[in-house]
Amino acid sequence: MHACFLLRRRLTPISAKSIQLASERLLHPGRAQISLPWDSNQIPLIWSRPSRRPFSTSPLSQPCEPRKASSFWSITFALLLAGAGAWVHNKYRGSRGDIPTVSASLEFGQDSQSPFLGVIETLKTMPMEPQPGTVGNLTAEQEAKLQEFWVLLLKVCGINLDAVEPLQQETGDATPSSAPQEKKKQSKRRFGLFGRNNTEEEEDTASDKSTNGITSSIASINITDGDDKYGQSKEFQQALVDMKPEEIRVTFWNMVKHDNPDSLLLRFLRARKWDVKKALIMMISTLRWRLLDVKLDEDIMKNGEQHALKQSQSSDPTEKKAGEEFLLQMRMGKSFLHGVDKFGRPICVVRVRLHKAADQDAEALDRFTVYTIESARMMLAPPVETACVIFDMTDFSLANMDYHPVKYMIKCFEANYPECLGVVLIHKAPWIFSGIWNIIKGWLDPVVASKIQFTKNVQDLEKFIPRDRIMKELDGDEDWAYQYVEPQPDENKLQEDTAKRDEMVAERQQLAQELQDVTIEWISSTKKKDESTVKAVIEKRKDLVDRLRAQYWELDPYARATSLYDRLDVIQGGGKIEFYPTKSKVEGNALNGEKAE
Repeated sequence: MHACFLLRRRLTPISAKSIQLASERLLHPGRAQISLPWDSNQIPLIWSRPSRRPFSTSPLSQPCEPRKASSFWSITFALLLAGAGAWVHNKYRGSRGDIPTVSASLEFGQDSQSPFLGVIETLKTMPMEPQPGTVGNLTAEQEAKLQEFWVLLLKVCGINLDAVEPLQQETGDATPSSAPQEKKKQSKRRFGLFGRNNTEEEEDTASDKSTNGITSSIASINITDGDDKYGQSKEFQQALVDMKPEEIRVTFWNMVKHDNPDSLLLRFLRARKWDVKKALIMMISTLRWRLLDVKLDEDIMKNGEQHALKQSQSSDPTEKKAGEEFLLQMRMGKSFLHGVDKFGRPICVVRVRLHKAADQDAEALDRFTVYTIESARMMLAPPVETACVIFDMTDFSLANMDYHPVKYMIKCFEANYPECLGVVLIHKAPWIFSGIWNIIKGWLDPVVASKIQFTKNVQDLEKFIPRDRIMKELDGDEDWAYQYVEPQPDENKLQEDTAKRDEMVAERQQLAQELQDVTIEWISSTKKKDESTVKAVIEKRKDLVDRLRAQYWELDPYARATSLYDRLDVIQGGGKIEFYPTKSKVEGNALNGEKAE
C-alpha cells in the first residue's frame, strides 16, 4: 500500500481545476456564464466552481494503477465534460432563439446607408437584387411552375384556355373548354371589382354550365400527405361551392392591388415549396377568407378608422362597443408601423405591455390585426416583399399574456399572408416568457420559426436597424414617438363620387382583361418555344403590370378609407411612400412626439 501511495505521488494526472478551466474556455472564452435570450440580469445560469476536488488524494480512496491509464482516463473525462457542456450550451441557445450570425438572417447585403431610408416610390424598382424565387430571379423550372399555377387559377376563374390546352394535358389536368360565345359573355362580366349589375346576373344562367364544368374538373384536388395545418383542403372545396368563378376572380384582382400578380402567386408557391396544387388550395382558401370571413376589401379597408369613429358615437350599444374597442387599440398604439430596417422592410412595432385581454373582444382584436397587416402591405415597394416585426416585451407580465391574438397572427402570416415576414424580433423578453415561448414555438411552421430572433438591447437591434432609425422608446437615437391623429370629417369624401369610381373600375377591368389575355399568350408561346414571341409578350406583360399598379393608386382613394398613415403623410398617394415624413397632412399635428391638437 505504501508503495502504491508513493507511485501515485509521482503520477501527474490532469487536475480537476484544469479540467474545469478547459471546459469553460471551450464554452465561453474568458468567462464561465451562459446567458439565455431572456434578461441575463434576472435569470443567469452560473457554472459554480466545486468546493472540493472530484479526485481524492487519499491513499485509501483509489487503487494503485499505472500512469498511462490514469492519464488516459483523465483526458477522456475532460473531453466528455467539455463536450457535454457544449451540448447543453447549444441546446439552450438553439431552443430559445438566441441571435445567430446576422449575415445568415438578413435578406440583402446592404449597409446602413440603404436607399430605403428616404422616399420610396412604389412604381420605381429599387437598386437591389431580387431574391431567389421572386420576379426577375426565377429558374426555368420555377417559371414553368408559375405558368402552371396561372393555368389552374384561370381555370378556377372560369377562363377559356383553348390556347394552352396542350399545357393543361401535360399537367395531367385536361378539362373541357368553354365555347367561344360563352367566353365573350364571361369577359364582359368577370372583372367588376365592386360587384355586378342585373344584366350580368342574367348572363350567369347562360354560362353557369360552362364555368361550373371548369371548376368541378379540379374540385377533387386536395392535400393527402398530412401537410394541411389549417384545413385548407376543406376550405378550398367550400370556396368552390360558396363562390362563383366571377367572385373568385374579382377577389383575386382586389387582392392584387398595387402588387405584381406574378409576385403574389410566387409567394404562395414558395410557401408550398413549389407544389402547384397545394399553392392553388392555399390561395383559393385565402381568397375565401378575404371575401367571406373577414370581408377585408369590402369592409375593413373600405370603411377604415372613420367608420369606427362613427360606430363609437352610435346609440346602438353593440356598434358603439365595436367602434370604441377598435379605436382604443389605434389610440394607445398597441401596434403601429414606423420606418424601415436596413433592407427596406417596413417595421411594425407591437407593444405587448399595452395588451389586456379584457380591453376588447376577439372580433375587435382580429379586425385591428388584419387592418395593421394590410396597411403594412400598402407600404411594400418592389423588390421588397416582407416586413420586420418587433415584439417589444419591455415591462411584460403575465397579465399581458393572451394566446388568442398570438394564434391569430400566426395563422394570418402562415395561411393568408405567406412569405410576408422578413424577420421577427422579440425584444427584451423577461425570464417568465421562457415557458410561454416553449408553447408558442410548437405552433410555428419551421420556416416562420427560423425568422424569429431574440434581442436583448439596442446593440442587438442595430444588427437589423440603424441606430438613428431606432426610436428612443427602444433606446435608440431617433426622436420620434407614436401619436395617433384622429380621422378628419371629410377625409373620405372621394368615396362618395361613385361616378368617378365606376369610371376607374371600368378602366381597371380593361387592364386586367388585357393582362389576363397576354398571360395566356405568354404561357402558350413559351410552350411552343417561340422565343421571339415570348420576348415580345414578356415586355408587353411587364408594361401592363406597371400600368395596373399605377392605375390602382388612382383608384385607391375611391376604394380605401384614409388611414393613420395617410394622415401622417407616410402613404402620400400615387404610389409614393415616405417612411420618415417631417410633418403630417393634418395641420397642427407634429410627428416628433408632441401631443396632437
